[in-house]
Amino acid sequence: MQGNTLCRALRLALAFQALSLGACSSLGSDSFLTDNLVRKDQVQSVLERQPAQEICENSVPTGPIETTLCDYETVESVTDQLYADLHELVSKPFFKYFQADLYRECPFWPDDGQCNQASCSITSLDESDVPEKFRAKVLSQVSSVNEVHKLPGCYYRDTDFCYLDDDTEGEYYDLSQIPERYTGYSGEDARRIWRAIYEENCFGVSELNLMKSKNPAPVTLPDTMTDPFKDENGSIDESEQCLEKKVYYKIISGLHASISTHICYESLNKETGEWGPDLQCYVNRIASHPERLQYIYFNTVLMLRAVARLGPYLEAYDYCAFSNAEDDEDTLTKLNGVISTAQTVGRFDETVLFRGENANILKEEFKSHFRNVTRIMDCTGCDKCRLWGKVQTMGVATAMKILFELDETALNPNANAGLLTRQEVVALINTLHRFAESLYATNVFRELWQRTDEDESEKLISEAERAAKPRASPAVGSRFAPGGLWAHIFRICRESTMDCAGYIAGVWRDAVRTMQSVFAPGAKKQGPGFSTEL
Repeated sequence: MQGNTLCRALRLALAFQALSLGACSSLGSDSFLTDNLVRKDQVQSVLERQPAQEICENSVPTGPIETTLCDYETVESVTDQLYADLHELVSKPFFKYFQADLYRECPFWPDDGQCNQASCSITSLDESDVPEKFRAKVLSQVSSVNEVHKLPGCYYRDTDFCYLDDDTEGEYYDLSQIPERYTGYSGEDARRIWRAIYEENCFGVSELNLMKSKNPAPVTLPDTMTDPFKDENGSIDESEQCLEKKVYYKIISGLHASISTHICYESLNKETGEWGPDLQCYVNRIASHPERLQYIYFNTVLMLRAVARLGPYLEAYDYCAFSNAEDDEDTLTKLNGVISTAQTVGRFDETVLFRGENANILKEEFKSHFRNVTRIMDCTGCDKCRLWGKVQTMGVATAMKILFELDETALNPNANAGLLTRQEVVALINTLHRFAESLYATNVFRELWQRTDEDESEKLISEAERAAKPRASPAVGSRFAPGGLWAHIFRICRESTMDCAGYIAGVWRDAVRTMQSVFAPGAKKQGPGFSTEL
């Protein structure tokens, strides 16, 4: 009781200090907790933050995560336990076996960027190693997929945000034996993958214009996700209603930032031959761009909300693998712990998205483009990267289907037992584990930063500045549809003359910067502003 009282007093004191200084002084404009672009002391704002270990009752949160109803402290207070539960859960038979077709042709360009390094290769399982009840042939007998749209080797249903591999194709993999880490897969092929993914940003939103919108108050949480767009009189500025745009971009960027974190967290030291965290890598890719860490928090909350909604369905699922009662009980115990955390922390109001007269058109555009993102994974030249790319894009797509397509009736396990395929459930939990590990890894990097002296830290920052790539926005419009860019420009110009002029000016500016970077010494090796290596 005494500790709780002290904690409340400390948090209230911090809140009072923030209010008295007008903008959350110590966690203000230079902190990654703000939703403005951090332009000063970026690395310090990320790595010198001390994450909350517990949330005190009646405390005032200092860091609302924009477009959610959650705050950073709440997520930080559950990170260790959430990661521990998920880390054990994904090692269980049900969640570690995943079937994927890694040899489907790339539908967008010649498949000419294969990684020949040993670190890119993975070994599949013999089907006999997989519990019989989890095999595709058995599952297809108890569940049928109706009303599907088929493509060679894959299909999707109208409710899906991703393409699913045909159950008759592909091989089985043990995800617990294939860690997602540095493989050496880089260069133009890796850059091409991420360029294509960002080009599937159907709204043309960039990191810069995403951050220009109004922010919620620095020390209060919004009551609804629309609160950040209200003016002083409580009315909503129509020009700021871009929730769907924000959500889409944050999902893509959060996934990219999380993958980058995993690569830095399990990196190969070429001098010692040992695997471990690479602080310089993290400073370069994440800490020097704090908004990217924001997007990892955002995606974690979104995934937790999906798990919370799916809770009754997950609790009713059959996870039994070998008729081992003790193992099955342990699986359910860890799963219930994750669901409980999700119900507490997963505060994301999906009901405010895709509303209005054009909601269905907007949602179909959203779906179509994210489906293409999942197909882009078939173009990845590294087998290990392709496998984890498929798992995580399917996991995020499953979360979006749960949030934006399914009502409470559909989520009822008694009325709709075949709602999700086993693959989708496995992908959902493994993807949440990936985001939780990214936050856990961030705390490890913070500890490493604390051990560096002033000279070392300055060297890390200087190297990050030297390695920084131009912050040009990813190209907009789809390269896969003829005239995609021009169609996008036409749509903007038809809706607003001012936006039209600004957009064209931005395209011209980016083109000039690109030309300058091409002819700059050594710049041909550089890619888009957000590191594009997997």
